[in-house]
Amino acid sequence: MKAWQFTKVGDPLEKVGIPDPVPGSGDLVVDVRAAGLCHSDVGFIDGTLTPLLGHLPIVLGHEIAGVVSAVGAAVTSHALGDRVGIPAVTYGPGTAMNGGFAEKVRVPAELVVRIPDAVGFDQAAPATDAGRTAYRAIHTAGLVRPGQNVGIIGFGGLGSLGAQIALAAEANVYVAETDAGAQDAARGLGVSGVGADIRDFEDRGLDVIIDFAGFGTTTASAIDAVRAGGRVVQIGLAVEMATISTQKMVLKDLTYVGASNGEQHECVGALDLLAEGKIRADVIPITFDEIPESLSRLQQGGVRGRFVALDDAS
Repeated sequence: MKAWQFTKVGDPLEKVGIPDPVPGSGDLVVDVRAAGLCHSDVGFIDGTLTPLLGHLPIVLGHEIAGVVSAVGAAVTSHALGDRVGIPAVTYGPGTAMNGGFAEKVRVPAELVVRIPDAVGFDQAAPATDAGRTAYRAIHTAGLVRPGQNVGIIGFGGLGSLGAQIALAAEANVYVAETDAGAQDAARGLGVSGVGADIRDFEDRGLDVIIDFAGFGTTTASAIDAVRAGGRVVQIGLAVEMATISTQKMVLKDLTYVGASNGEQHECVGALDLLAEGKIRADVIPITFDEIPESLSRLQQGGVRGRFVALDDAS
């Protein structure tokens, strides 16, 4: 099968022909219908995150949706033809083993989730990572409830999904974003307010603020803007360190919590919202051959939306 293989830092992905994967007794083989591109892939290639990879060379791609084409002897949970997504984990495809920038991928059956019939592969692929991560930020870490006032900092691929998930939870959503085009997109969702700084909405009594940007200054602004007794969720990682007011943390009796990329049930939650038509990723469809060029565009910055490589059948 054809695949895009990463060999070493500084070298471009190489298009190679490798043997089709064969399932072990507890594995599935999935024909890849859609593979999302992620900033983590850029980090693997440029050396920032390369130590997380299980081996080199490796086929990257950890946002995967497709159809089961082979089933291991011990697997009873899935059958040929099942539509499945593979929630991204560090011990799964694209990180510890060959991933989705290929025609087929082998995966332990315990990792996969079923894709609802109403969800296309193009939307399912980013749901396995970005959708799941945003769901965790809103529900598991943010504990967002109907009627709450929720601030969203950053309206990129994650933030836009987070805003939609918060709206689906019947919250009042306020978006802080500096890009004019992204601001217009946020207004198109029908949020309660859009501004350049989350402190613009300090008088709205923000119960929860999710910082999808993570520039340090955005975290400090969230501490400033959230109401007394409120909650700030950190998910963006643009910089390693942030300086915040410990006085405000204490005197406002705040909760500050981090949120990672989520668990399997949170992927299911995101897929269910997609099936209900309550959220939708801003997908930029590309071909298999456009994967390296699109990763370069991600590295350069300024991309709005999620690149998703689709096979001819999708």
